[in-house]
Amino acid sequence: MATDMITLKLEERFLEEIDTVVEKEGYQNRTEFIRQALREKLEEGKIKKAMLELAHLKGASKKKTTTKEYEQARHLAFEKLEKMVK
Repeated sequence: MATDMITLKLEERFLEEIDTVVEKEGYQNRTEFIRQALREKLEEGKIKKAMLELAHLKGASKKKTTTKEYEQARHLAFEKLEKMVK
């Protein structure tokens, strides 16, 4: 996979915090840490979107739902959520 270089300016205090995490958690370097942090942030956005969709679906239901129907819907929702996160 090809990569592009970007420049990022951060305050010294913030870099020191990053360096501490890099050392304590075993990252090879700052770049690896920042890539992982960005991946996690992107995944968080996908999860938030899925949760909003689930909330909308929950509010859209006007009929009584049995426990079995609820569990089936929950299972399907989590399957979709898992696919979105991957």
